[in-house]
Amino acid sequence: MERLPTTTSFEELQIWAHELRDCLGVAHVVYHTGNIRGEQVGAFTYDIAWVRRYIERDLAQHDPVVLGAIRRFTPMDWKTLDWSSPQARQLMREAAAAGVGNQGWSVPIWGPAGEFAVFTVNHTASDEDWAALIAKRAKDFLLISHLVHQQAKRILNSETDAPTAELSPREKEALIQLSQGQSRAEVANALHISENTLRAYIDSARHKLGAMNVTHAVALALARGIIVPRGALPKY
Repeated sequence: MERLPTTTSFEELQIWAHELRDCLGVAHVVYHTGNIRGEQVGAFTYDIAWVRRYIERDLAQHDPVVLGAIRRFTPMDWKTLDWSSPQARQLMREAAAAGVGNQGWSVPIWGPAGEFAVFTVNHTASDEDWAALIAKRAKDFLLISHLVHQQAKRILNSETDAPTAELSPREKEALIQLSQGQSRAEVANALHISENTLRAYIDSARHKLGAMNVTHAVALALARGIIVPRGALPKY
């Protein structure tokens, strides 16, 4: 949470979401706006292919989580929502196939002039284990939801410091190890992080460097002296 105020873009907020997910030990963390100054943006740890399919097919119109959030002001356990319609059941099956956990806890966030967002913690667990987790961390999740919402508004309102091209230590180390020809799985294992979190670090480094792909990012970092060459460039 100390690092949250240092995020200056939604790309950095995306990395923060992955770090939060790993810290909490849950499957996914998701923040998305329904409407802030006409913008719909977010930060999430779901697979990007699932997110794109969800948006392209406008699945929000059948999603009990979204439909429940726009009618409530208090946190919702997904088990309390109405999943009885054929569209909702199909959505549940597709979400499960995409790696979305069977348990979820969502916080509707409301503000002035129709401002609306949702923060979700998602996991795969038994009902008993999930109930124990929520009982232990519900207040933390509620606090986090409002803090990330505040930071998202600051980013949208350009109230943060300008993005810097300087890479973080983790971003540098990821590029260094990739430059040695290691696979993403090997790099993630060496850094003791998940491959999803590694992907977030790589995407952030690419954004800061203005690179088109991973190889380009490694090449730029080497050319600018940001990382020290240790081996040949990987082929992606």
